[in-house]
Amino acid sequence: MSRPIPWLSTEETTVRRTPTQVALVTATALTLVACGGGGDDKDSQAPSAPTGVSVQAGSALSAHVMWGKAKDNVAVSGYVVYRGKEKVKDVSADQLMIDVTGLKPSTAYSFSVRAKDAAGNLSSHSDKKAVTTPAAAAEDKKAPAQPLKLRGKHEGSRGAALTWSAPAKDEGITSYDVLQGGSKIHSVGGDATSAKVTGLRPGTDYSFTLQARDAADNASPASAPVELSTPKGSGDDPDTAPLAFEANRSKSDKDGAYYLDLSWLPPEIDGDVPSYEIHLNGKLTTTLVWGNNPPVGRSTESVYAGKKPGVTYKVKIRAKLPDGEWGRFSPELTVVTGEANS
Repeated sequence: MSRPIPWLSTEETTVRRTPTQVALVTATALTLVACGGGGDDKDSQAPSAPTGVSVQAGSALSAHVMWGKAKDNVAVSGYVVYRGKEKVKDVSADQLMIDVTGLKPSTAYSFSVRAKDAAGNLSSHSDKKAVTTPAAAAEDKKAPAQPLKLRGKHEGSRGAALTWSAPAKDEGITSYDVLQGGSKIHSVGGDATSAKVTGLRPGTDYSFTLQARDAADNASPASAPVELSTPKGSGDDPDTAPLAFEANRSKSDKDGAYYLDLSWLPPEIDGDVPSYEIHLNGKLTTTLVWGNNPPVGRSTESVYAGKKPGVTYKVKIRAKLPDGEWGRFSPELTVVTGEANS
């Protein structure tokens, strides 16, 4: 059994999963999905084409592509973004936007999106949306000024409307990025003074900021935050804790160290979980950040627990939700190193 590099329990570590690591961790779950439970019936029905596709030039070198959810008779497993006839990227089923980089200034492009399912069926292309990148400003290293007067209000229990003021003078702004929890969640054109944010959770406090971006891809300082709360609706408060959390102990034959072998299922929420926090004895110890698509099904992680027997650990985990907020903690489990059969 391979082991992670030991860490000091008083320090925080971040584990970034490469696609290969994710594949190894979840090989069994992926095999089960691919086999479809051993049935003879094959899913031959393709998903519907994504709707609501929009494209916004983020700078002279990038574009922001967004789309709405597609439908499938079983389930949509992901999306494929195209620039003209060329495939740009595969993304997970909960990801409904990407930033396409490496473009050329003053150039016209056309983007479309296809949905796919676990059986490999691809939808037809969405409507193609055209965009032209702005001209590059030579040797432009000056960022736009900080956006001002950001305001916001909730729209129902799952959305928000943000507004702000245009700058007093021309700042050469090509787009505005909306950030939540430090992560970009939306982008609109440089002439916009409002944005709609969807996919929020009911009964939750949010803090949004805004950044302006110019044609040279210089980003302004973030605006002052605007804070708002979505109302809680009947039946709109799902449990956001990881499910079926288990913690066991093991001992390495190689270095004689003890490990806490953790496993869990993602919380039942709309969208994938991009990362998890592991807390030992009430303190954050490790952050797991998945590379590319998060694993399918049960996740596993071995945590170094030193070489001393008889040490008690209390361990719990929580997930970072697709809206950038942290979910509830799992039940806290107790594991003792060096017990019988360890």
